[in-house]
Amino acid sequence: MLNLQSDLHGNDLLGALPSLEWRAVASDLDLVELRAGELLCDSGMRIRHVYFPATAVITLLQTMEDGNCSEVAAIGREGTTGVPVLTGGDTIPARVQVQSAGSAYRMSADALRKHFNRSDILRRITLLYMQALLTQVAQTAACSRHHSVTQQLCRWLLIQADRTRSDAMRLTQQHIADMLGVRREAISEAAGKLCDAALIHQSRGRVKILDRAALEAHSCECYGIVKSEFERILPQVRQHTAVV
Repeated sequence: MLNLQSDLHGNDLLGALPSLEWRAVASDLDLVELRAGELLCDSGMRIRHVYFPATAVITLLQTMEDGNCSEVAAIGREGTTGVPVLTGGDTIPARVQVQSAGSAYRMSADALRKHFNRSDILRRITLLYMQALLTQVAQTAACSRHHSVTQQLCRWLLIQADRTRSDAMRLTQQHIADMLGVRREAISEAAGKLCDAALIHQSRGRVKILDRAALEAHSCECYGIVKSEFERILPQVRQHTAVV
């Protein structure tokens, strides 16, 4: 059980809950530390726990029969991995894996269902979040089909910076290539162009955004669409809890 003195505001969904509501939810939460690369739930496995990231970033990876995979969504402190549980599914076709190490609040899938059915406020919050998450998934699919690797790289770096709340990230080119489902050579070429334009700086295993505005300008419209949807949804989350 989580100590009620802990700060639940590390996660935006939990932080939007009124005091009495988050105290009820906190009884079923554990604050855990997640390691980069840690597998939380494999594709097709029964979902036993859901996570509300605080400082960690969790990725949803769609895996093919040949073993190749690509990221369909990144989840940071704005959300939760619990969406499949709330839509009635016991399993998920995607792999749930830690992208960036950090802390998260863990809850059993059964407890989340209980609170979802009990609390009108939590139900409103999570349904709004589902809409924003679906936008990210859909836009990621469209982006990988229609936009250049350079544009996809810009989008991906910007989303990672948003999720980690930092412009400096521990990333390798191979990892980025795996997330985008492209060749490492393509990422190397695209990253080189961004470095030459002084938009980013990369060293061994690290990437830092130097000019965020310029990186957004070099990205496709997909980043702006996803960002706008989350920015539109979050105030609605706060509004719904404020009027109850």
